[in-house]
Amino acid sequence: TSGRDSVFEPNYSMKINIAYPQTGLQKLIEIDDEKKLQNLYERRMAQEIDGGILGDEWKGYVMRISGGNDKQGFPMMQGVLTNTRVRLLLSKGSCHYRPRRKGERKRASVRGCIVSHDLSVLNLVITKKGDAEVAGVTDGDAPRRLGPKRANKIRSLFNLTKDDDVRKYVIARTFTNKAGKETKKSPNIQRLVTPLTLQRKRARNSAKKASVVQSAKDAADYKKVVAKRMAEQKEARRSAISKRRSSRKSKKEASA
Repeated sequence: TSGRDSVFEPNYSMKINIAYPQTGLQKLIEIDDEKKLQNLYERRMAQEIDGGILGDEWKGYVMRISGGNDKQGFPMMQGVLTNTRVRLLLSKGSCHYRPRRKGERKRASVRGCIVSHDLSVLNLVITKKGDAEVAGVTDGDAPRRLGPKRANKIRSLFNLTKDDDVRKYVIARTFTNKAGKETKKSPNIQRLVTPLTLQRKRARNSAKKASVVQSAKDAADYKKVVAKRMAEQKEARRSAISKRRSSRKSKKEASA
């Protein structure tokens, strides 16, 4: 075959990245068998597949297709019902695009959500564990190095109630600093309700109320001052008019 024909010759090889969220581990395997890959073709993202099609060690496992990349690195996009690459006009809220300016849109290449032989890596997530353990995926545990920072997310992680003290459950990490001492480092809890925050909230509310009362008082005082000035101006006009009338009357009497 010529060099031109060899470019379009399909390469039946795909890397499968299998993740298990409960342990935090993942494993990358490469499949060269076209018969195994045929079972993955024409499947969509978010569909569940039987793990036994990947090999005997995955029998009993159920996996969900979470995404993938083609050989040029373009990612799969949910909702694009094709197995080829397309160019879409992406805006704010779209996957695989982050606008830099307000109202900005951009046309970008993405891969459809249907699995095909053009994919280089396919991502799978284990939703149901089988009977046998798989080395490097289900037999170990990778603890989280960084934990959640927000108070409600810490509560949801450890299934806490509002009465429990969140500060006791912050995930801290131990490391050796430049001086050679082992120290602990933990994130500052965000949105934590403490007596100090409640006191500040009460102070803000009281300041708002005092501001409203003061504004109403200032408005009433201003109205009084305006009414007084208007009355003074009316009185000045009346006195000026009466003076002019009296002067005219006196001039007429003098001329008569």
